[in-house]
Amino acid sequence: QVQLVESGGGLVQAGDSLRLSCAASGRSNYAMGWFRQAPGKEREFVAGISSRGGITIYADSVKGRFIISRDDAKNTVYLQMNRLKPEDTAVYYCAVATTALAPMTRASYSYWGQGTQVTVSS
Repeated sequence: QVQLVESGGGLVQAGDSLRLSCAASGRSNYAMGWFRQAPGKEREFVAGISSRGGITIYADSVKGRFIISRDDAKNTVYLQMNRLKPEDTAVYYCAVATTALAPMTRASYSYWGQGTQVTVSS
């Protein structure tokens, strides 16, 4: 079983940047992803990265602003978030997929972290 711990969230102003980290208890040989959930909304896909890091995928709402990366030597996945907007406010979760390529569907992820809050003020 893999345990995931997110960190790096906080309160920022619109236009600022944040970098989220997700530390895994062991090496993941699968794709990993970031999701987010705003109050009263469904958890939605944000970004995913393949098992070897060569293929990334993003939700349209963050494309061009967010960058996902992984450092397997540190068992850590990152989400660099730039030009943040108030609508990016949510709890951000990282997760381990069941495949080598990152799917966009929540059901395709087997392990989840506890989440980290990101709040963007206008």
